[in-house]
Amino acid sequence: MFDTTQLIMFFSASLILAVTPGPDILYVLTRGITQGRKAALFAALGFNIGVIAHTLFAVVGLSAILRTSALAYQGVKYAGAAYLIYIGIQTWRSRRQTSVQGTADIASPRAIFRQTIIANILNPKVALFFLAFLPQFVRAENGSPEIQMIALGALFMLAGFSVFSLVALFSGIIGDKLRQNPHFEPRMKAVAGSVLVALGLSLALPENR
Repeated sequence: MFDTTQLIMFFSASLILAVTPGPDILYVLTRGITQGRKAALFAALGFNIGVIAHTLFAVVGLSAILRTSALAYQGVKYAGAAYLIYIGIQTWRSRRQTSVQGTADIASPRAIFRQTIIANILNPKVALFFLAFLPQFVRAENGSPEIQMIALGALFMLAGFSVFSLVALFSGIIGDKLRQNPHFEPRMKAVAGSVLVALGLSLALPENR
């Protein structure tokens, strides 16, 4: 269904985005530091289970547009490319340090799992990101767009859970590193922002239609 280059590009972008410090990964890290690996792993699993809902939302919404108008679908893709460029610039420009030293309320692993699923599903920024990100890797020659987006969503979830699980398992070590190296977060944001901008620009070029 997918060619190797396409999969490598998508999975690499997904890994970079997962590694970039943000509210979700820092939440996992905080749970690991304050409550241990088990709580952090449940948080990691919850955040990534939420990806299933966003993938399905994207599939249903974009499939309806595709059936209605191919031109409208292209419009969504270009709007998505513009959105990727926008959030890439915002990420790159961000220099705010997010502290990992704050305390977290103590909750059971089951409660953490439930809370992180709901938080992810109800986050409109994640929904918008999926509407912008997934369609950029859908190719007409690869068959059903719906199946392609479901497969890409699963791959994104795998990348995210791999990174979040490592953060959960080594949360204490990672927390120490973040506190000792204040330049880590800005550098990762710069890399992620550059990737998003480059991806958006390349997909907006005429030859990539």
